[in-house]
Amino acid sequence: MRKVCYGILLFICNCAIAQQPTVGVVQYNEPNNNGYLLFAPMSGTNTYLIDKCGRKIKQWQSSYRPGLSAYLMPDGSLYRSGNTGNTVFNSGGSGGVIEKYDWDGNLVWTYRLSDSTQCQHHDFTVMPNGNLLLIVWAFHTTADAIANGRNPAQLGAEFWSEKIIEIQPIGSNQATIVWEWDVWDHLVQEFDNTKLNYATVSQHPELININFIGGPPTVADWVHLNSVEYNADLDQILLSVHAFSELWIIDHSTTTQQAATHSGGNNNKGGDLLYRWGNPRTYGRGTTANRKFFAQHHATWVPQGYANAGNLIVFNNGQNRPGGNYSSIDMIVPPLQQGNSYPINGNNAFGPDTLFWTYEAETPTDFYASNISGAYPLPNGSMLITNGPEGYFFEIDANKNTTWKYINPVVNGNPVSQGTTATNNLLFRANFYPAGYFTFNTPIIPGDEVELNPSNPSICQQLGVGVDEFKEDALITVYPNPASGVLNVSSSKIITSVQLYNEVGQLCYTSPGNSTINVAGLASGFYILKAMAGSRFYLKKVFIE
Repeated sequence: MRKVCYGILLFICNCAIAQQPTVGVVQYNEPNNNGYLLFAPMSGTNTYLIDKCGRKIKQWQSSYRPGLSAYLMPDGSLYRSGNTGNTVFNSGGSGGVIEKYDWDGNLVWTYRLSDSTQCQHHDFTVMPNGNLLLIVWAFHTTADAIANGRNPAQLGAEFWSEKIIEIQPIGSNQATIVWEWDVWDHLVQEFDNTKLNYATVSQHPELININFIGGPPTVADWVHLNSVEYNADLDQILLSVHAFSELWIIDHSTTTQQAATHSGGNNNKGGDLLYRWGNPRTYGRGTTANRKFFAQHHATWVPQGYANAGNLIVFNNGQNRPGGNYSSIDMIVPPLQQGNSYPINGNNAFGPDTLFWTYEAETPTDFYASNISGAYPLPNGSMLITNGPEGYFFEIDANKNTTWKYINPVVNGNPVSQGTTATNNLLFRANFYPAGYFTFNTPIIPGDEVELNPSNPSICQQLGVGVDEFKEDALITVYPNPASGVLNVSSSKIITSVQLYNEVGQLCYTSPGNSTINVAGLASGFYILKAMAGSRFYLKKVFIE
């Protein structure tokens, strides 16, 4: 494993970067947000956690390719969706199983939702109470669609709708559905007055027009939700609706029974849409000239405590945008009023009329992701952006300057060597976790980069950043170092316990305050010694021969 001492580092810092890397960290400007990045390459079955220098913190192995999202909890556990290969619901983003792994990579819970009538897909979110919200495709026959007012000329052999379910995990492989919302309960149509749901579409912006066509008219995947997020302060759910090119907000404060109706909940609207934005033509209150989103992904709220808190952010893919195919990150200020409702005036569309903020490339067409992708706000007004089809993610600051960039080095499921031009390295999106996110007390120890044959020295080593995140404490001494038989520990403090962790964070030795450690049976390599004294711990890097 490569290590660079400080004397060598000072020399390196005065040298120009000899060769621009092609994968991994390809740009590192200070300042950027210190923390960790989680990503699950779509062509493989591994999920990776890296630091800003591209060094691997953790790697989780699944039996499934992503389906598509993955999230880390503060305790270090990983929730990950997997693609079960459902032969009925075989559109892009198909999932079917949710897995939970602990920090050490053990599978502790799994839940499968994949059969001929329904299938989890694209995204899910973990709620503060530990429950999960899942996006689920729901199968409907063409006869059912026609009975609900669908134009038969706009039907293929089958018809899929969408629902959101909240599940409570149980045991190791079960869950209880505790809440549900279904698109099918909130339809409107003005095609056939002899069928269900007949009304003037423009008079019901809270309902979903079963005859709105956002793509080829006979495609089964009619709505195609691709992101879900929960706001605990509002008790509301935010959805990205790909085929409609808009976002929706629904009320979560309802019961399941109320969610199937038009009344009940905090807003007394049941499961009807509280708010929608991006394409008012979907509800008859606009034209193509009023459209703002174009096959977008990943709608998210800006969290409280962040710059522009409460605003909504969308990765606007820009597919078939009138000005040309280019992507943008768009932010709007929703018209939230007292009581957490969203007013709509007369026969107008939902406001606002314009974007609050947008990011695009200086030459717009230089940044284009035709599908997948996402954007997360960061605490200081910066943003983490994923270009999914091209397999990279990057950070911009509040002035829209790129400060950091990482190219996924996993191609066709396997890491490639530095210097390789990565292809087929797609990502759904990458997630950011700040340095203080994790609540456990185990040292987070970076290893080598994900890519093979990494640059030596790396960009971080050449710039003199991120080389030694674990500040060695002068109050503790270990000797000999390197060690081969025993390792002695001494300190001016009273040590109550000693632990050794290997370079991937696994606990290899623990003892209640011994000053001499037998390391003869440990594998050769770098370790972190953690000595507890009182209410704090002291760290020391050691090498075992």
